[in-house]
Amino acid sequence: MKIGFFGAAKQVTGSKHLIELKNGKKILLDCGLFQGKGSDTAELNGHFGFNPKEIDLMILSHSHIDHAGLIPRLVKEGYNGRIYCTPATKDLCDIMLLDSAYIQESDVRYINKARARNEKKPIKPLYTIDDANKSLGHFSAIPYNQVTQLDDDVWLEFTDAGHIIGSAVVNLRVKDGNQYHRIAFTGDIGRYENRILKAPQPFPQCDYLITESTYGNRLHDKPPKAKERLYEAVQRACVEKGGKLIIPAFSVGRTQEVVSVLNDLEFEGKLPKIKVFVDSPLAVNATQIIKDHPECYNARLKKFMKSDDDPFGFNGLKYIRKVEDSKAINNLKEPCIIISSSGMIEGGRIKHHLINNIENKNNTVLIVGYCSKSSVGGQLVNGAKEVSLYGKRYKVNAEVVVLNPFSAHGDYEEMIKFLSCQEKHIIKKTFLVHGDEDVMETYKEHLEREGFHNVYIPDYKSSFTI
Repeated sequence: MKIGFFGAAKQVTGSKHLIELKNGKKILLDCGLFQGKGSDTAELNGHFGFNPKEIDLMILSHSHIDHAGLIPRLVKEGYNGRIYCTPATKDLCDIMLLDSAYIQESDVRYINKARARNEKKPIKPLYTIDDANKSLGHFSAIPYNQVTQLDDDVWLEFTDAGHIIGSAVVNLRVKDGNQYHRIAFTGDIGRYENRILKAPQPFPQCDYLITESTYGNRLHDKPPKAKERLYEAVQRACVEKGGKLIIPAFSVGRTQEVVSVLNDLEFEGKLPKIKVFVDSPLAVNATQIIKDHPECYNARLKKFMKSDDDPFGFNGLKYIRKVEDSKAINNLKEPCIIISSSGMIEGGRIKHHLINNIENKNNTVLIVGYCSKSSVGGQLVNGAKEVSLYGKRYKVNAEVVVLNPFSAHGDYEEMIKFLSCQEKHIIKKTFLVHGDEDVMETYKEHLEREGFHNVYIPDYKSSFTI
């Protein structure tokens, strides 16, 4: 058996891990979009590093675009098998992949106008809405904690990873010649004190572990501080400075957590009487899907809903679908809060909101999640004085604030706590994925101190024979 790493290897996005059995059978874990890689992004997303026609099975840990966003292209280039995931992940992919395709087409149209002015050849989107629709026909949902035989050689069980609704650890038992191997792929690991979701669930013992390492070198502020710090950000941006608070946030998970905290503040009478916009059709649809999966809610949220039956709605909050309504927000002269995707500011309506607001010193950009270093969000976090948006440079006069308690990824203590359900001496190899290289090196040291052995940091497109 071989395991190959074709994304999220010494980097944070583009999750793709390929298992190849002795009989030639190939199993793909995730098929994510590379994001925030600057001029290399198009090249990375344009070539898989393997032949999609040769893949026999695909298994998806969760619906975030850096894990699922290249599925339409995979199918477009010849993958003809099933895509296994949890029911909530399937429901989210129904909207997220179509939204991603829409963004691909819209961004390319916008870019091609500029290319035409400079007499450059037009470029094509990675995939279209038609491609996304075709890929959705390949999805099959399997509930948590149900062992399912996929074929003669592969058994699958999903366990709850607590990252977003539907997120799962992929637990595989594979027959490889005369041997059986137990492989666990954590996907993204969630928080133990999530405002919405249940805590991550212990997962079955494995022989080989593939695990994320996004925050392998840091500790988060505890979630109770999220409300306090968001309140402070709103007060400073909208009351003291009289400006707009712009919050780039991924449409699934992060947006709903921010809205939930604002809902709490409004319920407690602390939120200023200002307008709050969630400007993302995807976030609107995703919020409804989250409402449709109360089985994922934790006890805190269920208790709160006895007093407030809608934790994602309050006076002053408006969900925006139409483009003309999105554009109208930028004509507002009054203080307001704008929550829009994407979280790394790599696409979507958030880029247009920054174009209209980032040069105004009265405004504030609040970063509430991880941003890769080369993404626009990452540049802002690292103190950039200018950023490029759709090929034009803009001065960063707005205040930039980073708020980490909203992260949906566990920090290194939380990740180690999650892995503590495993008998370490049984695990033959541990592979670190989904993290920057320097972070991985630090996290590897943490794991080794905890008793994990044979911890590897794979190179991009490297493979290991087991």
